[in-house]
Amino acid sequence: MLNLEPATRQVAEIVKGIGDSQLAGPTPCEYYSVGDLLDHFMGLTLAFRDAATKASMEPGYGSVPPNAPDNRPSAANLDPDWRNLLPQRLDGLAAAWQHPSAWQGMAQAGGVTMPAELMGLVATNELVVHGWDLAAATGQTFDADTANLQAAYEFAELSAREGEDREGLFGPVIEIPADAPLLDRLLGLTGRNPGWTAK
Repeated sequence: MLNLEPATRQVAEIVKGIGDSQLAGPTPCEYYSVGDLLDHFMGLTLAFRDAATKASMEPGYGSVPPNAPDNRPSAANLDPDWRNLLPQRLDGLAAAWQHPSAWQGMAQAGGVTMPAELMGLVATNELVVHGWDLAAATGQTFDADTANLQAAYEFAELSAREGEDREGLFGPVIEIPADAPLLDRLLGLTGRNPGWTAK
């Protein structure tokens, strides 16, 4: 088990620091604006909460693959009350993964089914990497919790293995020196330049 609360709390703090004028700005996620990424967070918090509770494994659960054309994150779809709703959803996500049952058996999110322990790493990776994306895009500092950062790195390292399908997940790996900080190495594994800044 891993406590996701430090990662969700940090994302919530970053969200507080985002101004309306920044919503159209670019992010390290190619083709995603700040507003698009916030909309992505609005969806992923529910998807991974339901993965933890196994609600998404129930018959009839409406799950649309995250890369489907009608489910692409968009600032145009961002709930007007995102400043209040997103922190609440982040809290709900962290709480759902506090239960031992969340880490047992199989779990499903975005139409993908995998062992729950691995799904927990995916959720952590989303929080840490996209948390950094938002911080970098809006000029805020980012200081990831060590345990969450390590878990995110473990998943990114798995995805970087030869033969793994990274399409729609991460960009091409960017080589980062082995003695660089763990966050920088994580970002490189997810196809991000640790020195990225909004232009």
